[in-house]
Amino acid sequence: MIRYSSADGIATLTLSRPPVNAIDAAFVAAFTGALDRAEAEAVTVLMIRSDQKCFCAGADLSQIAAYFDDPKGVAAMSDYVKSLHVIYDRLEAFPAITLAAIDGPALGGGLEMALACDLRVATTRAKLGLPEARVGMIPGAGGTQRLTRLCGPGVAARIILGCEIVDGAEAARLGIVQWSCPPEALDAEVAAIAGRVAGLSRQALLLSKDCIAAYDDPARDGFARELDAPGLLIPTEEARSRVLNFFQRKAG
Repeated sequence: MIRYSSADGIATLTLSRPPVNAIDAAFVAAFTGALDRAEAEAVTVLMIRSDQKCFCAGADLSQIAAYFDDPKGVAAMSDYVKSLHVIYDRLEAFPAITLAAIDGPALGGGLEMALACDLRVATTRAKLGLPEARVGMIPGAGGTQRLTRLCGPGVAARIILGCEIVDGAEAARLGIVQWSCPPEALDAEVAAIAGRVAGLSRQALLLSKDCIAAYDDPARDGFARELDAPGLLIPTEEARSRVLNFFQRKAG
């Protein structure tokens, strides 16, 4: 359902639930287990991609449909959505730089998964959207909040209220993803990004990620976190080595 591999500080979670990587309780459990492995290995980069034609089509609608005839359906639906919040919140705060490689549809909960990542690449044939209103639901696994925070209320309204599906190039123009490329270039693109990030200081990256996350949170002072960061980095041998190597390269 989810294949895990890691090498050179990069862990890859490959979504592999035919035909569209629909998210059900078993998928959530498998995803959680993969995150546990990546966290235990203290990787620098966590990449999420798919081996199906679809990146992820979101919630398993057969599971959702069953809730309507279940006397406890409302509670069951609430528990399911809460389980998505748990894994997406964990993904957002994950102690690595997270990268979603999107080729094919990323819809509903699938796009919400990608929105919880730090970085996103989508191919020009990818289809991204939050079309839950078409089936009488809302993007309730963080989509209304993360998309608005990322792109502003105007873009969020266009995608959510207009139920518009955009391709990878338009998603990049709107700021939903940071990069777009042809499908045949995706492997090289994500390898270059992941390799570049994996070669950086993991501690500096995680402190930077923490500061970025604080920018719109009144309970977290991002400037204060910036001021604290050097005190955490300067004593480390890695920071010392990197700075000295930088000056040695310049001198050479």
